Amino acid sequence: MDFVRVSRIVEQTKVEGPGLRYVIWVQGCPIRCEGCFNPHTWDMDGGKIYALEDLFQDIRSTLERAPELEGVTFLGGEPFSQAEALSRLAGRIRRELDLSVVTFSGYPYEHIKKAEDAGWQRLLGETDLLIDGPYIKSQHDLSRPWVGSRNQQYRFLTERYKHLEKQLPKIPNKLEIRLHPDGTITANGMAQTADIELLLRLGYGRKEANA
Repeated sequence: MDFVRVSRIVEQTKVEGPGLRYVIWVQGCPIRCEGCFNPHTWDMDGGKIYALEDLFQDIRSTLERAPELEGVTFLGGEPFSQAEALSRLAGRIRRELDLSVVTFSGYPYEHIKKAEDAGWQRLLGETDLLIDGPYIKSQHDLSRPWVGSRNQQYRFLTERYKHLEKQLPKIPNKLEIRLHPDGTITANGMAQTADIELLLRLGYGRKEANA
């Protein structure tokens, strides 16, 4: 597969994983957690199709403009629904650009590890930090960075972010808000649901979160 179905891209953000990151919200999710922050990413036929080469070149261009770019984050939607294509993109990102890869998944780590899908295993192998587990509304908790419920876990699959393991309680959740030329406002990151819903009620675009 030479393309990825994408809901949204943010080329530079500091709230979707460690450091400055290029973030791809993939389109399509079969898990559909109750209370999901991004239900508009569920439709498997929605979003926009991007060629892998175009995405890679855009990431390269972003890195040239922002040398402090640390890595790429895949979330959604469900990245493992497009694991084969994302694994190929992740491999080039890591080897040709020396950037890290953070992948969010609603599937538990144990389920991913046992999957017999070769693409799933390749994406897992190209991921430096996996944040796994479905969002569980009854366990809503924003005390840890980048996650929305207590069940979600951090899996340090390489040494790249192992140093952060003991620092997680000190890393705050943040929200970024962007005003676009057409007057819409988008938000990404983690914040209290009431705060994000207030933005929506005021008509300020749509929300994007990483749970």
